[in-house]
Amino acid sequence: MDDALRIESLTGSAILPYLDALARLRITVFREFPYLYDGSLAYEAEYLATYGACAESLFVLARQGEAIVGVSTGIPLAAETAAVKMPFEAAGLAPERVFYFGESVLLAPFRGQRIGARFFDAREAYARRLDRFNHTAFCAVDRPADHPLRPAGHRPLDGFWQRRGYVRRFDLRAAMRWKDIDQPAETAKSMVFWLRPLDRGSPAGGQSLSHRGDTGGPIMKTGS
Repeated sequence: MDDALRIESLTGSAILPYLDALARLRITVFREFPYLYDGSLAYEAEYLATYGACAESLFVLARQGEAIVGVSTGIPLAAETAAVKMPFEAAGLAPERVFYFGESVLLAPFRGQRIGARFFDAREAYARRLDRFNHTAFCAVDRPADHPLRPAGHRPLDGFWQRRGYVRRFDLRAAMRWKDIDQPAETAKSMVFWLRPLDRGSPAGGQSLSHRGDTGGPIMKTGS
């Protein structure tokens, strides 16, 4: 058996056989803080329908042998749901000029191997090849610092994102709903968007990609 990790990018209809794998990874990884997602396959099917319907959607797979241990996604923002596009439109940013990163999910044993950086590299390179986007963007849940389920020593991914050139835009927010693992029903969560200009040069805008602490942790656009 080949135990080497491999990264593979798929677009459009080629992603369809992997929707179930992504659904299961999201349910597993996003149970962790800060998402605390108590997911179901029915919820996932509704969420992933957006990606399955878009000819320019992107899945970046991390494989070990035949096992899929991580997935990172992207899609033109114009193909996203109204809830995701609305903050950009309200701020005067044309969705047609933004390529949106949905999530990166990676099983815990495979973190710390720079796979998170490779996920970003692949998605940014794909957005450049499409040659019509000015920005790449994603959003992350905004949990309070005193959240009762925050693990001791929890380290957010903000530093990694900033080193890649992303800026947190507190003026760009969306409300998304899911059920937390400690709650009886879905509740609305505040999601804050991060943006960076899509340069035409090096994979990370001329910055070094030799980051400490790979970002195997979750980046999530939940629900829709």
